[in-house]
Amino acid sequence: MKIAVLANLKKNAPTWEGIAEDHWDDLDSPKTIEAIMNALRANGHTAEFFEAQITPPYSLIEKLTDYAPDLCFNIAESHYGESREAQIPAVLDALRMPYTGSQVLNLTLSLDKPMTKRILHYHNLPTPEFQVFEKADDPIDSDLLDEAGELRFPLFVKPSREGTSIGVDARSIVHTVAELYDVVAEQLQRYRQPILVEHFIEGRELTVGVVGNLGRTAARRLNDREALDELPATMTFLPVLEIDLEAYDDSEAGIYTNRMKTDLVDEFYYHCPALIDNALVQQLNLLAAAVFRVTGCRDVARVDFRLDKTTGSPYILEVNPLPGLNPDYSDLCIQANAAGWTYEQLIGAITDQALGRYSLLTETVTNPGTAIG
Repeated sequence: MKIAVLANLKKNAPTWEGIAEDHWDDLDSPKTIEAIMNALRANGHTAEFFEAQITPPYSLIEKLTDYAPDLCFNIAESHYGESREAQIPAVLDALRMPYTGSQVLNLTLSLDKPMTKRILHYHNLPTPEFQVFEKADDPIDSDLLDEAGELRFPLFVKPSREGTSIGVDARSIVHTVAELYDVVAEQLQRYRQPILVEHFIEGRELTVGVVGNLGRTAARRLNDREALDELPATMTFLPVLEIDLEAYDDSEAGIYTNRMKTDLVDEFYYHCPALIDNALVQQLNLLAAAVFRVTGCRDVARVDFRLDKTTGSPYILEVNPLPGLNPDYSDLCIQANAAGWTYEQLIGAITDQALGRYSLLTETVTNPGTAIG
């Protein structure tokens, strides 16, 4: 197959005076792009990289039209707008070009953390109670109050539409009303978007990587708001990864911060497989499958959880339909390696899932574990 790799390199991102230094932390490096192209070639495809910007000098639409790919391997984050991760898929839909991963609606929804949480609440999936602040002095909703009408601290503050834990550091955990309004005001000024405030779940942080797609039976049951009691055979759940928060300095405050995902990647501490029992693994995988379906993921995703320190109950933090693919330190790649997959097998599995959805394979892939074996 002739495959176009679409991404936004950090070095090609626009810049301006006063830009926050972490503004483009979720964009990709040349090393990641080169690794993906090498993996595609190892799987028998031809591959070429295109910077995913439609304006000159990149002119993606014209260049893709000339290249005429059979498939696009899409990890583009884009730069501007509330639905920026959906912009390139929308262009590809208009050009009638198939692509890997989630579609426009899912990418719009998943980037908006509060909207995702509303969908999770509707489907009775566990996620911390929350409020969205549009202004620093917004009145506090009853969802954040206890039975006596008092705020239930601690609370957690982060931007609504960012990845790579942008905006997440020790100050995100607040314990007083004054702290809450100060941090909300600071983040509104810095990120120019609504700010999500949710109950802070103190405990362990884990993530579940998924490759595959739901079969019709599982999809129908989740549409009916029924809980899954068995894992879909058409999906592969990679070993659960736990971030070893205790291995980090107190400055990280026991949370998976932006600094850990950027500045400290060379000393990333984790357990994979996570040190949890099989019953909890099954519970997390079932919840991940449910999140995958109700948000409309395709081919690959990563679902992040927190385990309540007191009850042990898992809470869904968010879903990432464009998980990082740096072969050295991205969570999904670490999980694939723990499953015995090579990087080439991971990229091949994601590609084959997309080809199967578009009926571009001789036989539709039903189990990525089988497809790459």
